[in-house]
Amino acid sequence: MTEERSAELKDVQDWVSDFVVGHNLCPFAGKELRAGRVRFVDTQATDIEALLHSLSEELTLLQTDPRIETTLLVHPQVLKSFAAYNDFLDLADGLLESMDLVGVLQVASFHPGYRFAGTVAAAPENLTNRSPFPMLHLLREDSIEVAAASHPDIGAIPQRNIEYLNDLMKPR
Repeated sequence: MTEERSAELKDVQDWVSDFVVGHNLCPFAGKELRAGRVRFVDTQATDIEALLHSLSEELTLLQTDPRIETTLLVHPQVLKSFAAYNDFLDLADGLLESMDLVGVLQVASFHPGYRFAGTVAAAPENLTNRSPFPMLHLLREDSIEVAAASHPDIGAIPQRNIEYLNDLMKPR
């Protein structure tokens, strides 16, 4: 890993700490971050094949190492375009299927150009999935189920985040 790569990971770690946890966009992230159970990894991948290889390695590690709760696989050199990144998510899902990990692990998506369908690019709600660099968030499905069961209204989180970010971005 080069120093530049380390700087990219530091940017992502700061984003998770300051933005995601700091604004409570994910009410479960802070606990795992403080416990040191979030793995931040960058990849030297410069093409889709290399990224799929890195993703496969991280899925395997997450499945076999219970000390890791979740992984953020940062890939700043590939899929810089959100459209290409969005298309890649089908390949990521296909990899989960081929590794027989559907229902065990899942891939969530974060990208600097993230845009929910039906929104304008500048819509504040897009900020919930905008990250400093393209990345794939690897999650354990059983942990998601436990988190959902422990939260009084898990389904309200996305709407709360949209309302919060819309309010945060209002001109003052």
